[in-house]
Amino acid sequence: MNQKNTTQSPSSTRDFGLLLSSTPRGARLARLLAVEWLREYELPYGTTESAAQVVAELAANAVTHGRVAGRDFRLALRLSPEVLRIEVTDTRGDGLPRPQQPCQDAESGRGLLLVEVLADRWGVAPGPVPQKAVWVELDLSPRPEHGNTWSGGSGCLPKERGERKNPHQTPPLPAPWGTHSQE
Repeated sequence: MNQKNTTQSPSSTRDFGLLLSSTPRGARLARLLAVEWLREYELPYGTTESAAQVVAELAANAVTHGRVAGRDFRLALRLSPEVLRIEVTDTRGDGLPRPQQPCQDAESGRGLLLVEVLADRWGVAPGPVPQKAVWVELDLSPRPEHGNTWSGGSGCLPKERGERKNPHQTPPLPAPWGTHSQE
């Protein structure tokens, strides 16, 4: 009797990636799939809700501002013990997103401001032409400067008006194997 010893060390990083159509339906599906995938894991209180809002904003931006007819956008999630990384890649790398103060009566234009508040870090990584990836990282373990997590304070808001987190550029996540859109 031949027995093969196949001991594998479990990976502490989990990945999810999918191409979705650049339509409002694709953006909605991105949020729903991200929430469903994240529910599989025990995340700190509020993380799934914050991630859902970030995915919704980034996907909406991808289909509104990054849309090129006939080309999909990509949603990628990477979960490690310390960080949840969300990345949305579209095929319009010519206009890099940046938060702007919308007019007081404007019905849109606040998405990246919301992302900026929810994110611990975020940025834009230019990809191979014509792509760009907008990424967000949410820390999963509380840091001392974030205050007491039991008191309900998230510590994500800037301390003073006008103080902003600067987006940083880091390389995008590698493309997951075998991802494609069914729409």
